[in-house]
Amino acid sequence: MPKGKGPQGKRITLKVAKNSLRVLFNGRRRLELSKMGIAVFPKCLLELADVEEIDLSRNMLRKIPNIIEKFQNLMWLDLHSNQIDELPAEIGTLRSLTYLNLCNNKLTIKGLPEELTHLRNLRILNLGLNCLETIPTTLGSLKELVELGLFDNSLTIIPKSVKKLPKLERLNVKRNPLPEFAKEEEPIDTIKRIESLYLVEKKDLCNSCLQTCQGERDELHKLEDMTPEPSDKPSFPSLTTPNSTAMDNQEEWRMK
Repeated sequence: MPKGKGPQGKRITLKVAKNSLRVLFNGRRRLELSKMGIAVFPKCLLELADVEEIDLSRNMLRKIPNIIEKFQNLMWLDLHSNQIDELPAEIGTLRSLTYLNLCNNKLTIKGLPEELTHLRNLRILNLGLNCLETIPTTLGSLKELVELGLFDNSLTIIPKSVKKLPKLERLNVKRNPLPEFAKEEEPIDTIKRIESLYLVEKKDLCNSCLQTCQGERDELHKLEDMTPEPSDKPSFPSLTTPNSTAMDNQEEWRMK
């Protein structure tokens, strides 16, 4: 296979990385490397290992190397929408991390190292849209967790230690085969009631939002097709007709 092609994806140089560095309003420095076709964690990022935030979402990453431990100032790490199936044990050394997004990857229980529980300052953890059939009970040691996303997995049970996390405010477990969600669903209200209406131009929507809007529009059209149209023929149900002939041709009799 020729060099520079295939699974290696786009090559990120130190110059490209430096140009992707942003200073946020809170003074933190963020490496914005989202949607760049990266398949291998760029080693050149070690030259910028003192950054506080890294966005590597929407790439083609399969592995996170153990050199991630060099980023000891890291507080915010976004890895969503990659192909990651395993995290290194060294991720547990990032003790300053408060936000970790691993949504939409290929993680299983085997890909979650026990050292993940060392992230004692973690406040937001997103594991949604992965391949999890269970989660470690040891996640209950993340006492600072405020939000935990576990949606769209294959979970049949949520450990009590996780449910009882002291600061947990949001636990998203939607679309999992959990017994408590196996009850008969309430009938769907086919009448769409609009509470708020927002107008936006098509060009300002991302692909995902555009598809959602188009889908809702199609559903609305289906409802319109199901609604019976009023008859054009006038009806006179309380009309007293003088004879049977008028009763047979009520409309003609009434018009005269």
